Amino acid sequence: MTASALLDTARRTLAPALAAGAGLAGAMGVGRFAYTPLLPAMVDAHRIDAHDGALIAAANYAGYLAGAVLLTRRPNLNSRTAFRVSAGILVVSEALVALPGPIVLPALLRLIAGLASAVLFVGCAGAIARLGGQGHGAGIAFGGVGFGIALTGLAALAARPVLPWQGLWLGAAGLTAVLLLPALRLDIHPGRHSTGVVALAKRSSTAWRALLIAYTLEGVGYIVIGTFLVAAVGAHNAALGSAMWVIVGVAAAPAVLWSMAARRWTPTTAMVLALLAQCAAAALLAGSTTTWPAIVAAALFGGTFMGITMLAIRLGTELTDHRAAATLTAGYGAGQMLGPLLVAPVIGDGYAVAFGIATVVLAMATAAAVVVARDGQLKRT
Repeated sequence: MTASALLDTARRTLAPALAAGAGLAGAMGVGRFAYTPLLPAMVDAHRIDAHDGALIAAANYAGYLAGAVLLTRRPNLNSRTAFRVSAGILVVSEALVALPGPIVLPALLRLIAGLASAVLFVGCAGAIARLGGQGHGAGIAFGGVGFGIALTGLAALAARPVLPWQGLWLGAAGLTAVLLLPALRLDIHPGRHSTGVVALAKRSSTAWRALLIAYTLEGVGYIVIGTFLVAAVGAHNAALGSAMWVIVGVAAAPAVLWSMAARRWTPTTAMVLALLAQCAAAALLAGSTTTWPAIVAAALFGGTFMGITMLAIRLGTELTDHRAAATLTAGYGAGQMLGPLLVAPVIGDGYAVAFGIATVVLAMATAAAVVVARDGQLKRT
């Protein structure tokens, strides 16, 4: 292949990767996760209390799960029209959180936002999977989530002293809209089976089940860390607690490093290593939430959760087809619903036991990923 042909191929891959990355930054990094840095402003303004905040967060998890399950049952809904409608719904739902009203209003709006963000995530992930789901393109795309998280955290830190919580939500809605614009041109359509892929799925059914288990357990462990990291660190150091989300986002942005790891070894080996690193993050937090353990844990957590997602979607696509993204996202969403319920009874004066449970769950996820590596029969690319 000539140099010009290679350059042309790279451009064709880079353009949709950047568009998908912008879409994931808007849909997930801002649209879904903006609630974390904006929650303290709402509590300080007495719009909600901590209990209300937990219920609103749970509504978002439920919406995300519902959206993923819907696309699993009705893959034909994964279309360009549904993608664009979901983008509009997500932006409007964020803006409407600024309205006064009973607590059921923001809970309902965050549920709707969760559903819309699931549709957008599956659409972006599927678009990248159709390009091969590997190489630097996938890393660029999934790194968009970290970029969106870091951008939201920095914007919240800068704007919170000068804007009320309503203004912060309106700003988040505007930022989501800007980031989603490039993604509206993505090629979104349901995945289709091919004979070769079906044959591979039959040979690797154990690997597929193990992958689904691993990714579901990752949802449990991930959400425990993601939900309580800021609060646990903030209990000792309020300023450091506020900065945790920025550290997570900055660490999550270079997801391309996991693409490089997958090319250097195998996708399954990379996923095992990422899960081990995230397990170490949970173990660090279980032991201490003081400054340096917290910073290292936040970096390990941020540096792995999108890599795990990218690798799981890629492996699922290789084991089944492009519709694996919806099924895996449903399992991940179920794990996110289960996580807070699992650790809620042990959260009293601290979070150490909750992080200890997350450590055990992530160790189980790692063990399941080892089964994928053993039985998946996936070649290095």
